[in-house]
Amino acid sequence: MVVKLGYKQTEMGVTPEDWDVKQIGNIAEVIMGQSPVGSSYNQEGLGIPLINGPTEFTDKYPIKRQWTTEPTKLCKNGDMLLCVRGSSTGRFNISDDKYCIGRGVAAIRAKPGSNTKYIIYQIDSNIQKLLLYSAGSTFPNVDGKSIRSITIPFPPTIKEQQAIATALSGTDALITGLERLIEKKRNIKKGAMQELLIGKRRLSGFTEEWGKSKLIQLTSMQVTDGPHLTPRFLKDGVPFLSVNNIVNNKIDWTDLRYISKSNDEEFSKKCKPQKRDILFGKAATVGTVAIVESDIDFNIWSPLALIRINNKHIAKFFYYCLQTSLLFRQIKLFTNSSSQGNIGMRDIEKLEFPIPTKQEQTAIAQVLSDMDAEIEALEMKLAKYHDIKKGMMQELLTGKMRLV
Repeated sequence: MVVKLGYKQTEMGVTPEDWDVKQIGNIAEVIMGQSPVGSSYNQEGLGIPLINGPTEFTDKYPIKRQWTTEPTKLCKNGDMLLCVRGSSTGRFNISDDKYCIGRGVAAIRAKPGSNTKYIIYQIDSNIQKLLLYSAGSTFPNVDGKSIRSITIPFPPTIKEQQAIATALSGTDALITGLERLIEKKRNIKKGAMQELLIGKRRLSGFTEEWGKSKLIQLTSMQVTDGPHLTPRFLKDGVPFLSVNNIVNNKIDWTDLRYISKSNDEEFSKKCKPQKRDILFGKAATVGTVAIVESDIDFNIWSPLALIRINNKHIAKFFYYCLQTSLLFRQIKLFTNSSSQGNIGMRDIEKLEFPIPTKQEQTAIAQVLSDMDAEIEALEMKLAKYHDIKKGMMQELLTGKMRLV
């Protein structure tokens, strides 16, 4: 391979000639947390805030839930806090104050000549390598030696490190702002659902009284489900959906099983989804729902039930109703207490819905569909920003693109 002028071949690939390849341990302190004695914990704001991980890393930012009057290991303002234990291993944040860090957290602090944010972005780009150290473990646990041994390309000056970190921080700010906007829109939609779908808030022009009906009175056929047997799965064929293919109340077409056409024809004698049908999780994740938006040919397995709303009503209205607290409470009441949970199809038919006129059902469904469309557009934009950041990291953190 020909290396272009001004670059060199290293163990990390091609990098600028004036860049080094260094281990994290040579350019930063890695301080592994140590939990204080349990008797010092409190929630009264006494002592020093305690970040004990991994529960504090359940969201993007660590949550200060406890304090300790006997701090052990301390981090400083500006340190990188990295979760090193449990399912949140690999999540990180910048400390904005002095905290006591427990066993689930490591603090990474740049040495002179190094920029903490640059190191953070390098660790972020190497996070899968870090996670490999705990691969196969039932409880992920990354030690300080593993963190210190991570090798990264390293610019020679603070100025260049800072320039790279600033460029990536700008993209992060866009991503964070968009994430907050999406969360705000989701909360607005959630509030609208809880009010519009029970008649607490009425759309302009609608004044008629609402009724109530059980689901069995709203369908054009009995609630049914897919086959209670395991077919032979193929690499290609007719998509065969189960409850794991319902993600965020939508059908996820990215991880599919397939069955033969002959199996599909046999299973279709009992159940064959079509456009506007509602898919309802009746086992494992009971109550998860999706609506069939297109005429794509597919079939379903027994953990999913199929609900077909009759022509007197609007299927999408009831799809949204099934996501409200009013219906969640009923679903919970009918769900048995087995280890995975299960609800019978005849019990699904007993679910009771508030019923406005068909015209008002249409109007409410349209309002909520418009909200969904806006959120989906923002999510697509967010995915694009993440792709842009990924590309920037690949260019900037290897020196393929120079900023100084």
